[in-house]
Amino acid sequence: MTRILNIGEALIDEINRPNTAPVEVVGGSMLNVAAGLTRLGHESELATWFGRDERGAKVRAHAEEAGVTLVEGSDAAEFTTVAHATIDEKARATYEFEVLWDVPAIPDQDGVGHVHTGSYAATFQPGAAKVLAAVKRQAIHGTVSYDPNIRPALLGTPEETRPQVEAIVALSDVVKASDEDLEWLYPDRPVEEVIREWSQAGPALVLCTRGPWGVYIKTAAERDMLVADPLDVELVDTVGAGDSLMAGLISGLVDAGLLGSAEAKQRLREAHWADLMPAIHRGIITSGITVYHEGAYSPTKAEVAAILAVSKNLQG
Repeated sequence: MTRILNIGEALIDEINRPNTAPVEVVGGSMLNVAAGLTRLGHESELATWFGRDERGAKVRAHAEEAGVTLVEGSDAAEFTTVAHATIDEKARATYEFEVLWDVPAIPDQDGVGHVHTGSYAATFQPGAAKVLAAVKRQAIHGTVSYDPNIRPALLGTPEETRPQVEAIVALSDVVKASDEDLEWLYPDRPVEEVIREWSQAGPALVLCTRGPWGVYIKTAAERDMLVADPLDVELVDTVGAGDSLMAGLISGLVDAGLLGSAEAKQRLREAHWADLMPAIHRGIITSGITVYHEGAYSPTKAEVAAILAVSKNLQG
C-alpha cells in the first residue's frame, strides 16, 4: 500500500456561529485530509505540531480514533494552536489564529510514496522552510500535492506570500486551490489565467474550486480547461469541504496508479480526462458529503460507493 504523509496543522477550531455559543472541535486542514484518507481506506501519516496540553490531548485522541499515524515529535509545541472560526449566514468561515508551527523530524522519507501539504504549513515560519525541504526531497522519488488554503490572518501581503506559494506549486504534481485563494494571491488577474500559469509551472493537474460554480480543472496533457459540477446537496456549512475534496482526489489518484511513485508521476503527466475523471469525481463526492454535514465530516468509502452506484444507475 502506498505510504501517504501529510505535513501540516492539527489544531483546535473554536467555531462561532450566529446566535449560538462557541464550540471547540479538533480540526486543521492537514489533519482533515489525513483523516479523510484513512476513512477512504488508505494508510495515512501526519507530521504536525501541537502541545502536550488539554487541547493537544484532544488532537491526539482525534487522530488516533481516525486511524491517522502521528509522526513522533508532533506533540513538542509549547501549546496547541487555536483557530477562531466565524461562520457567516452563507455558511462560509473566516479565521483568526493563536498559532505555533514547526515540523518534527520525518523518519524514512525515502519510503514515502506521496506527500500532501498546504495551508499555513507552507508559509508560516519556522516550519515553512522545513516543509519546502521535505517537498524538494519528495519530488525526486515520489509525488506531491499542495493546497495553499490561504489564511490572510497569518500572512503578510500577497506580494510577500506569492514566492512561497509558487515555489511549492512548481514542485507539486497536483495543486488544488479555491477561487478565494487565487483572488487573494493575484487580486488583479482572472482566476482562469492563474490556473493556466500554474499548470505551466510544473504541476500535472491543477484544480480550482469555485463553490456553486463547480471545479475548474487543467491538466498537463489536455489543452482545454474543464469545469466539473459540484454534487447537488443541501449546504450545511463549508468547513472542511476543500480538505475533503483533496482527500477524495488523492485517494482516487493513488488507486488509479497516478500518485505514489516516480512512475506514477510520469503517468499523471500523460493522463487524459478519461484517466482522471474517476478520481476527480471521487473528490467532488467526498466534498459534497462533507458540506451536507456540520463541521469537517470525513465520508467513508462505503458512503462514496453508494453515491457512485446511484449516479451510475441514473446514467444507465
